[in-house]
Amino acid sequence: MTEEPYRHVFVIIEHIDGKLLPVSLEMLGEARRLFDDYNMRYSSNEKVVAIVLGHNVQDLSKTLIEHGADTVVIADHPALHALINKTHTKIICQICLDKNTAAKIEPLYATEFQRPRYMFFAADGIGRHLSSTVLAELDSGLASDVNKLVISDLEISHPVKTGGKKVMYAKTLEMYRVDFSGFLWTTILCLDNTNEKFPLRKYSPQACNIIPGAFEPLKPDSQRVGNVVNFEPKIDPDDLKIKIISQKFVESEVDFDNYKAVVGFGRGIQESPEKNIKLVEGFAKLIGAQVGTSLPISKNVFSASPAITSTYMIPARVIGTSGHKISPMLYIAFGISGAMQHLSGMEDSQFVISINSDENAPIKDASDILLKGRMEDVIPLLMDEIKKQLPTMVVK
Repeated sequence: MTEEPYRHVFVIIEHIDGKLLPVSLEMLGEARRLFDDYNMRYSSNEKVVAIVLGHNVQDLSKTLIEHGADTVVIADHPALHALINKTHTKIICQICLDKNTAAKIEPLYATEFQRPRYMFFAADGIGRHLSSTVLAELDSGLASDVNKLVISDLEISHPVKTGGKKVMYAKTLEMYRVDFSGFLWTTILCLDNTNEKFPLRKYSPQACNIIPGAFEPLKPDSQRVGNVVNFEPKIDPDDLKIKIISQKFVESEVDFDNYKAVVGFGRGIQESPEKNIKLVEGFAKLIGAQVGTSLPISKNVFSASPAITSTYMIPARVIGTSGHKISPMLYIAFGISGAMQHLSGMEDSQFVISINSDENAPIKDASDILLKGRMEDVIPLLMDEIKKQLPTMVVK
């Protein structure tokens, strides 16, 4: 048996008062699919490990095992009832480095184990923050907003990492995310440094946070068996000085599900961002529609007032593989070219109208009607006509 210090995939489970968030089961499902193939290819017995922090959360273990976990590690403590990032970061790192826990996960690898091979977090308000602090503490890399994963052996030459030499990186986690344009995929790798001109370094775990909805959860299998490991967390007394007096959970910052019409806008706003977003806002209010955006808008590359940027240039409004999947009766796209990642988010819309100055933009093929023109010219005309013909129309 080859000695390796890194083993298993650790999936950080999210729940609210003991109710699992869907993304947790989605991540477990993908981990299970990856590791069924992984263990067969590499003749190993590495585990899908679900990590749960909270208080009175023992009952979650059965569901997590049914959805793909081999082992559920539970840190149950009154101090973990409310999510305090500093405390949760410390406990997760304790679990990652604890050899006694590793021995309970899989005795075969207990002696050599140093830390997890891979780690998955959710790309949401909780997971993005937690993943960054955990990986900073573990001194390894992190890929954000991932929606595709592959494990493979890669021969790579890199001027810094390998000094230009070809090096075989075994069991590398290829982490894919849509790039800024929305048209291309970016592959992110967490690679060891083998270049002798620099300090030799190994990076593990290879970690990422995963976009909710990117993967399908497994159908629960009541016949699956797994083991539960109760981890006794070491709580820093100073952390107990931080207390959550009250908390309110917002399920979705932007509601798309309860609107029959959605208006989206993209980089077509660039000539006059403030003015054009206000035009879109006024049009949406006129027809009772929710407002969404393409991915580049959420990156805040266009200049506008704080009121506009904080309301519309936010990840919560993104439609596509990096955001929401919508299915309204009517979707109207202003200045959106039609990148693959955006089209996959609006393809279930019943009727699509696109307004674009480029009549050959890719969104044309996904539209029932394409109006050629600049949004600043077309929107006022549409609003005038709607006001004349349907003064009381509301499709909310």
